[in-house]
Amino acid sequence: MAGLGKLLLVVGVFFVAGGLLLILLGRTNLPLGRLPGDFLFRGKNTTFYFPLATSLLLSIVLSLVVYFLGKFRH
Repeated sequence: MAGLGKLLLVVGVFFVAGGLLLILLGRTNLPLGRLPGDFLFRGKNTTFYFPLATSLLLSIVLSLVVYFLGKFRH
């Protein structure tokens, strides 16, 4: 049970940090979600949004963060 408790604490801290990061990014005027390459299709009764450029940018940034954390861990 102690292992599960630690896992829940780590996941909780991760979500809190992610939420704070989203709040801080929302206060800046970064165009995340409105980058060139983010597709928005509006039909008569439907809307389809596909944030391709934003997803690629976040993937690169998160990959670099994980890479550097792995480098410093050893």
